[in-house]
Amino acid sequence: MTTRRPDRGARRVQGTYYALTLGNTLAASFIWGINTLFLLDAGLSNLEAFAANAFFTAGMVIFEIPTGVIADTVGRRASYLLGTVTLAATTALYWMLWLWQAPYWAWALVSVLLGLGFTFFSGAVDAWLVDALRFTEYRGSLETVFGRAQVVGGVAMLSGSVAGGVLAQATDLGVPFLVRAGILVVMIVVAGALMRDLGFEPVRGLSPLAATRQVMRSSVTYGLGRPAIRWLMIATPFTAGVGVYAFYALQPYLLELGGDEGAYALAGLAAAIISGASILGGALAPLARRLFRRRTTLLLLSVAVSALVLVGFGLTQNLVVAIGLLALWGISSSIATPASRAYLNDMIPSAQRATVLSFNSLVGNIGGVGIQPALGRVADVSGYGASLLWGGVISTVALPFLLASRSRRDPADHAVDDAAPPVVRLDDGMPDPSSPIR
Repeated sequence: MTTRRPDRGARRVQGTYYALTLGNTLAASFIWGINTLFLLDAGLSNLEAFAANAFFTAGMVIFEIPTGVIADTVGRRASYLLGTVTLAATTALYWMLWLWQAPYWAWALVSVLLGLGFTFFSGAVDAWLVDALRFTEYRGSLETVFGRAQVVGGVAMLSGSVAGGVLAQATDLGVPFLVRAGILVVMIVVAGALMRDLGFEPVRGLSPLAATRQVMRSSVTYGLGRPAIRWLMIATPFTAGVGVYAFYALQPYLLELGGDEGAYALAGLAAAIISGASILGGALAPLARRLFRRRTTLLLLSVAVSALVLVGFGLTQNLVVAIGLLALWGISSSIATPASRAYLNDMIPSAQRATVLSFNSLVGNIGGVGIQPALGRVADVSGYGASLLWGGVISTVALPFLLASRSRRDPADHAVDDAAPPVVRLDDGMPDPSSPIR
C-alpha cells in the first residue's frame, strides 16, 4: 500500500511552525533557568517571587479570551505578531525593574503585561497550524507534528537555558533578559515573512463587540458544551498550576541541595535537563501513542508518574537523586503532551479553535494563580522539598477528571495516523480506526 506524503504546502506549513517554535522557545528559555534567582536578586522573597509569577498567570487569565477572539476574528498571524511585540517590550521593562530595584507593585503590573503577551500566542499558533495543515491536505497525525515541534522546542530550550545560566554567571542576571528581547525582535521579522492564514476565514461584517459575543457563544457550545473537553479543561488547573510552580522552584531547590546559591549554571542545568527530557519525550511521543489505543491512557499515566516524582523530591536531600528525578519528571510530563494537544484540537471546529484553546489555557492559568503563591509560602515555611511534595499531591486531583473525559469515549480519543504501521496495543479494546486530521 502506497503511503501518501504531505505535499510541499504542508511541509512549508510545518517548517514555519517549527521555526516559530524554535524562536519562541529559544527566547523564553534564556531566562527560564535563572528567572526565580533574578526575582530574588531584585529583593523579592519566595512568596513575592512566586506571587509575581501568579500575577503573570493572572494576566493570562484576564486576557486569554479577548486575545483568543482577536485570533478568531482578525487572524492568527496578527495575534502572533501582537504577542511578539508585547513580549519584547515587557521583557525589556522587566530588566529595567531589576536594574532600578523597583517596588513590588511595579513587578506585579509588568508581570500582568507579560501575561498579556503570551495570551496572543496561546491558541493562535496551534489553531494556525491545524487549519493550515487541513488546507494543504496533510494526511498524517497531529501527534507527529506536535512531537517534532516538541523536539525542536527542547533543543532550543536546552541551548537557551544553558546559555542563559552561563551568561548570567559570566555577566549578571539581567543580560539574559536583554538577549531574550533581541530574539523576539528577530521573530517579528520571521513571522511577518513566513506566516499566512491558510484555511481560516475571519469573522467579517460585525462590530468588535458583536464578533466577540458570537465567537464566545460558539466557543462555549463547542468547548464546555462537549463533555470530553469540559472534563479535560477541569483537570488542567491542577496539572498546569503545579507544573509551572515546580519548573521554577526546581532552580533554587537544586542550588540549595548543591550548597552554592551563586551557582547559576546549575540552575541553567535544571532547565537544560527538562529540555533534554522534552526532546526525548517528543521523539518518543508518536511511538508511545501507537502503543496505546486511547490518548487518555497516556494522559493518565503521565499525571500519575509526574505526581509520584514530585513526592519523591520532597523525600530526598541528595543532589544526584534529585537530578535523576528531574529527568524522570521531564520525560513523564512531556511524552503525553503531543497526545493531549492533538486530543483537544481534534474536538474543536476551525472557527472557534483559537478561542477554545485560549479558554483551556485560561482555566489552567487559574490554577497557577492560586497554586503558585500557596506553594511559594510552603517553600518559605518548610522548604522547597515540602512544597514540591505538596505539588505532587495536588496534581493527583486531575486524575478523576481525566477519567471522566475518557469515559465519554469521544472519537478524538482514538484518532491515529492512518500511515502508522500496526503495533500491539498496551491497553484494552479493538484496534484504532485510522483517521487523518478531520
